[in-house]
Amino acid sequence: MIRMALHQSGYDLRAFLRNRQSQFFTLALPVLFLVIFASVFGGGGQTVPVAGGRISTSVSYVPGIIALGVIAACFGNLVASVTAQRERGVLKRRRATPVPAAAVIAGRVLTAIVIAVVMSAVLLGIGWAAYGAHVPGRTALALAVTVVIGAASFCCMGYALTSLIHNEDTALPTTQALLLPLYFISGVFVTVTILPHWLADVGEIFPVRHLANALLITYNPHTTGLGFAGPDLLIVAAWGAAGFLIALRTFSWQPLGR
Repeated sequence: MIRMALHQSGYDLRAFLRNRQSQFFTLALPVLFLVIFASVFGGGGQTVPVAGGRISTSVSYVPGIIALGVIAACFGNLVASVTAQRERGVLKRRRATPVPAAAVIAGRVLTAIVIAVVMSAVLLGIGWAAYGAHVPGRTALALAVTVVIGAASFCCMGYALTSLIHNEDTALPTTQALLLPLYFISGVFVTVTILPHWLADVGEIFPVRHLANALLITYNPHTTGLGFAGPDLLIVAAWGAAGFLIALRTFSWQPLGR
């Protein structure tokens, strides 16, 4: 099963590398967001409050945009690609082969996680080189674990969402319409401290806030211990588990828009 999932993942990765639109929204857009927001709002020595003290505004944008990159790879891109494959009959043909369904799905999830890890490494490097955003050595493991948990959870939520989208042309607009408002109220584009209290409370419901907060904790030099944000990771994992259960009941290998 593992060999088959790895084999399938290789083909999915090739398909991603040949899709310029997916590459832009998954790889280039997070880098552009980091450069724009950190440069515009992080200049002049500005700082933002965090647990235990304050950090540079430009540094605070790095974990937030890493969260965006993980979500783009494991939710937005996955929903668009899986919906397109389903509507074109690719999933139906794959399901007719002797390869187990679990290997096909696991291969696509593994591809998304690999892309998310690579995207996180790129953003981490840009943040370190351009904005002095250093990850304390003691929290490096927490950063890696948070990225993997977030990636796996948003993959599950992505598979759950595909059952509600019946047209491949609406997949990308639908995911962007869902995610963009959440980025603004979850500490990705603007700090939570400047939001109205009721809007900040709404953001607490959704996993985007908790993934961004868990990553911010790993970048916070005032963090004590290993930097694992237990409550935030549990909430993200709970959303992922809910998405997994929904996907088990609703995921379709057959085209839905015909």
